[in-house]
Amino acid sequence: MFKPAFIVLGVSVALFLGGFMLFTAGWDRPPIEDEQSGYRGTGMVQIANPREKAALLASQTVPDPIAPAAAAGPRARDLYQNVQVLGDLSVGQFVRVMQAMTNWVAPEQGCTYCHVGNLAADDKYQKVVSRKMLQMTQHINANWNTHVGETGVTCYTCHRGQNIPSNYWYTDPAVAEAAPMVGAKAGQNQPAEAAALASLPADPFTPYLLEAANIRIAAQNALPTGQQDGATIQSTEGTYSLMMHMSESLGVNCTFCHNSRAFSDWEQSSPQRVTAWHGIRMVRDVNVDYIHPLNEVFPEHRKGPLGDAFKANCSTCHQGVNKPLNGAQMAKDYPSLLRVSQ
Repeated sequence: MFKPAFIVLGVSVALFLGGFMLFTAGWDRPPIEDEQSGYRGTGMVQIANPREKAALLASQTVPDPIAPAAAAGPRARDLYQNVQVLGDLSVGQFVRVMQAMTNWVAPEQGCTYCHVGNLAADDKYQKVVSRKMLQMTQHINANWNTHVGETGVTCYTCHRGQNIPSNYWYTDPAVAEAAPMVGAKAGQNQPAEAAALASLPADPFTPYLLEAANIRIAAQNALPTGQQDGATIQSTEGTYSLMMHMSESLGVNCTFCHNSRAFSDWEQSSPQRVTAWHGIRMVRDVNVDYIHPLNEVFPEHRKGPLGDAFKANCSTCHQGVNKPLNGAQMAKDYPSLLRVSQ
């Protein structure tokens, strides 16, 4: 006699729980903004939650620049010992950049984060690393304007007042050991944070942002076989994993760079795809030539389980927005960071 009532109650509870799970699993309540970025009918649209977008943009603040210093006077290399970078600046300009770097990377520790009593000594690993990172910053601004444009980067772009940037990566030993095994998961089939929680290869960084694996999805001929064009199923999965990381890091979807009717066609893609192409190579350059050589310098607590230094990926700079720090041009206030020191 009471069976229908129990059925109605059960259905009601199921609907309530289902709705609760939908709400708590990432569903966004309206309104949702959309912005067309391509021709009508191509589906090239960016979708954003205005509430989350406002909070994210509000977090992209930059510190006020330090007042400029006089260019006249003795050079830093003539007054101080062991000045290997920025030695061509005046003493005032040199001290200004050092103060800015302290504010950007170690505001709590101050100068002692890198220096001991003898400022010329290289006793602390932080000083050796900061010198290399300073050279890296100059190299990016001078040689990678195909990606950073006129905006450039500073230490703050990545560090944001922290000793270690919020977003970095190292080779995961579990993924590295499982991948070559026959019948293993090959580093996938479980939610991977590196791939925006998609069930894709969990390490898209080692092959693409440290090594130079080809980024391939679709072969250029019908019914491809073997390694032709490099577009294997494995390379496709790895590529999608990297693309998921890039999408999440920049806070955009696939059509920010691609026309979904022809993903591989450069002529139908947006200009941002070219910028991203250079960005991938820039990050690889940074990891190979500037961070990887510091493996022997960093202490164990600043390295991954396999002994590799914490490295950069797209999220290291972008942190959820397509232009780091919402496009703020900090570097122009520190022109010595825009060129390689003489």
